[in-house]
Amino acid sequence: MPRKIRELIEDLKRAGFIDRGGKGSHRNFIHPNLLKPITISGKLGDDVLLYQEKAIKQAIKEAQL
Repeated sequence: MPRKIRELIEDLKRAGFIDRGGKGSHRNFIHPNLLKPITISGKLGDDVLLYQEKAIKQAIKEAQL
């Protein structure tokens, strides 16, 4: 069973990302150690797409450096 968007958001918040809002179903997250924001699209109950999962894992990894 694929993960849900709400689970990605929880992962980002645990890693220290801050939700700075968005428009519609898009949410932007920023982190003090990263220059550009991470954008997640989709409703909270939607399934995560493969590219979203990879982007979040990469962003969390870069933020911890």
